Amino acid sequence: MMCYRIALNFEDGITRFVDCKPGEKVLDAAFRNKINLPMDCSDGVCGTCKCRAESGAYDMGEDYIEDALTEDEAAEGLVLTCQMVPSSDCVLSVPTTSQACKTGQQVFAATVARIEPHQDAAVVLELDVEDAPAFLPGQYVNIAVPGSGDHRSYSFSSAPGEHRLGFLIKKIPGGLMGGWLARAQPGERLELTGPMGSFYLRDGDGPLLFLAGGTGLAPFLSMLEVLARAGSRRQIHLIYGVTRDQDLVLVDELAAYAGRLPNFTYATVVADPASDHPRKGWVTQHMPGDMLAAGGVDVYLCGPPPMVDAVRNYLDENGIRPASFHYEKFTPNAPLKAIA
Repeated sequence: MMCYRIALNFEDGITRFVDCKPGEKVLDAAFRNKINLPMDCSDGVCGTCKCRAESGAYDMGEDYIEDALTEDEAAEGLVLTCQMVPSSDCVLSVPTTSQACKTGQQVFAATVARIEPHQDAAVVLELDVEDAPAFLPGQYVNIAVPGSGDHRSYSFSSAPGEHRLGFLIKKIPGGLMGGWLARAQPGERLELTGPMGSFYLRDGDGPLLFLAGGTGLAPFLSMLEVLARAGSRRQIHLIYGVTRDQDLVLVDELAAYAGRLPNFTYATVVADPASDHPRKGWVTQHMPGDMLAAGGVDVYLCGPPPMVDAVRNYLDENGIRPASFHYEKFTPNAPLKAIA
């Protein structure tokens, strides 16, 4: 039987996936999976189960009253999960925490498959899992660092549904994860918790501007893989900004996507003034003015806090209002902060 995969994004950044059977209402599918979404009447009368559909196709029927869901709210993507019957995979934003819905983070095991250092800049970590985890391209997991009692957060660089997971990890002198990676061997086991985060690729047809800072490239590799597999013809431009020449890693993967996505272009930028790179400076100095001026562009940004703040200020100071703007700040030694 074909089922539709429904992603439930909670306010605390945790995402849970449920399979919805044909003709089944989302609320019923969630309860069947022991996730207690907000509800009261379950008859389309009270509006307690109201959520926002971020993507996907569905039927709301006519068995609800306007006091529960107005015509304007429905036009804005609000839904009643007690009435919503999906006809495709969907993403829902749930206006409460996962704990309030008596669910929580998913924990799963993975095995180290490959560790590939890139000079002193970054490490590519690949892990094998028995059951391919569901996540949205752009999301992250917490990886427990063996023997430390602590964890670090990393975005998936691989596409959802794969048995081999990819991550791009910044090398930090004396760093907790870096120290473990320096001595880790293939076959070692790790514990992962997730997926998490509100930074993920949304459905749409408009142009996309991706802004990556350093290892913030990782979630965009996941997004590009999903777009390539879907045969996307959207206009996509990615700017990859780093501090030093040696921080430019996996550029060959971007070149490969340029061959798979007909309307994808990218540019690399190095901040170091001593660099011989053809594009120096900051990402904001290389923003495509024509793309932004045309309007309708969806902007995605992942990088360290100064980069995120600089881009936000640039857009504000130049009166640029993207169709949507999604960003994620991260610091080297702290979990990613998911903001959208």
